[in-house]
Amino acid sequence: MSESYDVVVVGGGPAGYPCAIRAGQLGFKVACIDAWLNRDNTPAFGGTCLNAGCIPSKALLESSENYHRLQHEFAAHGIGVQGVTLDLAKMQARKQTVSRSLTSGIKTLFKANNVVGLEGYGKLLGNGQVEFKAHNGETKVLSAKHIVIATGSEPVNLTKIAPFDGDRVVDSWGALDFAEVPKRLGIIGAGVIGVELGSVWSRLGAKTVILEALPSFLPMVDAAVSRDALRQLTKQGLDIRLGAKVLSAKVGKAGVTVEYEADGAKKTEEFDKLIVAVGRRPYTKGLNAEALGVALDERGFVKVDAHYKTSVPGIYAIGDVIGGAMLAHKGIEEGVALAEQLAGHHTQVNYNVIPSVIYTAPEVAWVGLSEEAAKAKGYEVKTGSGPFAASGRAKAMEQAGGTIKIIADAKTDRILGVHMCGPYVSELLAEAVLGMEFAATCEDVALTMHAHPSLSETFHEAVLSVDGRAIHAVNKVKK
Repeated sequence: MSESYDVVVVGGGPAGYPCAIRAGQLGFKVACIDAWLNRDNTPAFGGTCLNAGCIPSKALLESSENYHRLQHEFAAHGIGVQGVTLDLAKMQARKQTVSRSLTSGIKTLFKANNVVGLEGYGKLLGNGQVEFKAHNGETKVLSAKHIVIATGSEPVNLTKIAPFDGDRVVDSWGALDFAEVPKRLGIIGAGVIGVELGSVWSRLGAKTVILEALPSFLPMVDAAVSRDALRQLTKQGLDIRLGAKVLSAKVGKAGVTVEYEADGAKKTEEFDKLIVAVGRRPYTKGLNAEALGVALDERGFVKVDAHYKTSVPGIYAIGDVIGGAMLAHKGIEEGVALAEQLAGHHTQVNYNVIPSVIYTAPEVAWVGLSEEAAKAKGYEVKTGSGPFAASGRAKAMEQAGGTIKIIADAKTDRILGVHMCGPYVSELLAEAVLGMEFAATCEDVALTMHAHPSLSETFHEAVLSVDGRAIHAVNKVKK
């Protein structure tokens, strides 16, 4: 006998568990299967994000920033501090507490929304059936009208160049669990993950070198903003080397020897630890999806249509496993949208307005098109910038570096993109996202009163400057 459900979700990460919860709210009988095991073999819902990604990394970023500010910035406030010490074990324990408080909360949410949470592995059997294998080896078969694949992604392993060994050469999860601060840290990849992890360990004392094969820094970000971010991060001590193609990484008793090519010459560096942060790939191991006819693309992502339907009727897929922006909040929205579509609603995800954030200090955040991308798409653009140096609040915080840049359609005044570098821009970004979701024009935002003094004023000033109307900065465009 199989257990019967309306919806079975395989994967309990940021795409899977919200899908299960929303489906439960809509009256479906739901089960959510998740295979995650932590280092101590304890199961946990929440996937990579809550257990080994977004949340633990933010905990360490916050702790390391406090440590850095205590040493380097508090004196400007008239606060003298002597004998600052680092207790890394306590910092790591706090990180675990933060993560586990959230993962345990998912079970509470499941109970409140009539979702059955199952800890173990899910395997598609076909004909609307899923085999569930618990961590203790017990198995049972679940049947469902709707089966959702939400199995996420895993770090890319450069097996021929710098394979993971779990000690000297590690992935992003391993990089969050160092028991001591490495003296010399190497990172392959200057994307979001590489830069965030580099910031953590650099602040705590590691001499950090980031090797990036591309010739430009953060190419998805507007060029003016990415240059500003590179300047500020370099000033803090991060050694970011662009156009550096890693050729090999050899592990020895004393560390890792990395050979790379840059400026037409081969070079080497010695590191105590090497983090490989070159992206993520879809995870479908053990799912049996392809054997059942679920179509995958050439990179292994599950192919879906606009309603998240796979090539097999009754099987859907959401989150990292279908590609696109591999972000937790994108997966959340897809999970909710799919659950509502199964209930007959017409919910859609706007993929043109996906916020992105790098939680360094200063933070980098953006939504929509950069100036370069907008021009490449054929738009006639107009731009404006608001410097945090003109913000009274940022000055009071001693965090007045960075800027907010607005990219708008010169013909319609509609905002096409907002790219930022500065204090707490992760929080300021929501205003830009909301505005773009409602097709806001620069004039719409210009006519909206912003509190003074606040960081959000800088967004207002940036919009005003598009048409030469900024009050607290010299306008390049005269109105």
